[in-house]
Amino acid sequence: MPSLKDLKIRINSVKSTRKITSAMKMVAAAKLRRAQEQAEAARPYAERMERVLGSLAAAAQGRPGAPPMLAGTGKDDVHLLIVATADRGLCGGFNSSIVRAARARIRGLLEAGKTVKILCVGKKGRDQLRREQGERIIETMTEVGRPTLTFGHVESIADKVTRMFEAGEFDVCTVIYNRFKSAMTQIVTQQQLIPFAPPEAAGEPAAAAAAETLYEYEPEESVILDALLPRNICVQMYRALLENAASEQGARMTAMDSATRNAGDMIDSLTIQYNRARQAAITKELIEIISGAEAL
Repeated sequence: MPSLKDLKIRINSVKSTRKITSAMKMVAAAKLRRAQEQAEAARPYAERMERVLGSLAAAAQGRPGAPPMLAGTGKDDVHLLIVATADRGLCGGFNSSIVRAARARIRGLLEAGKTVKILCVGKKGRDQLRREQGERIIETMTEVGRPTLTFGHVESIADKVTRMFEAGEFDVCTVIYNRFKSAMTQIVTQQQLIPFAPPEAAGEPAAAAAAETLYEYEPEESVILDALLPRNICVQMYRALLENAASEQGARMTAMDSATRNAGDMIDSLTIQYNRARQAAITKELIEIISGAEAL
């Protein structure tokens, strides 16, 4: 049985841990509010651009001269997976859920005979995938968006993806991230960036009509699409990283709240154990005093 001194040291240690987790919870709650506002503000523009490009992709399918970034290269042999995680831990299952989805996607592609390349955004994704998929990780980008994520931070990632596609290094690009729903709920999302999915995949009634819409371009179609398609990758990546940032803070706040409550329960349990041990020690001393007095 632990001594009174050991129990006292353990209680003080858990109290210190509770102070840390409580402080981290409050910091995460403050950051969550700003991150959630940014994520919600970016959704309408990104969703609208995705619908427009989806309609253009459906109209361009089978048409000669369609931009490869819009209609695809005609094959899907090489897949680039952008695994977006956090640079820090202590956020519950936030990072693990993304890596779990990435592993399942990689396993499925390999079983189908595809070649997989991985671009990690965040240290935790790289650390978890490095053991099994280290040879497939082509680059890791860390500290993206520190201290605050801006559109400029995402342009370097989008430029790299665009250059790789133009160089023929992959055929399909997919980003895997957590979409923010609430502080307790994050939804693992796999979004295909290149080429764009046809609108009928979304299951919207208006998608079929939009796919048959005729577009007139001024200036020429190639000039507009050459500027619009790379920008859409920036927009979708920006949205994904904003959703990830909000999800990370929500998961961290929930995890630290749970840790704080667990620390409180542990302190109560240790305090009861300490009081019982102290009472037993006092009772033992009294028995020894009384026994000694009766022996005289």
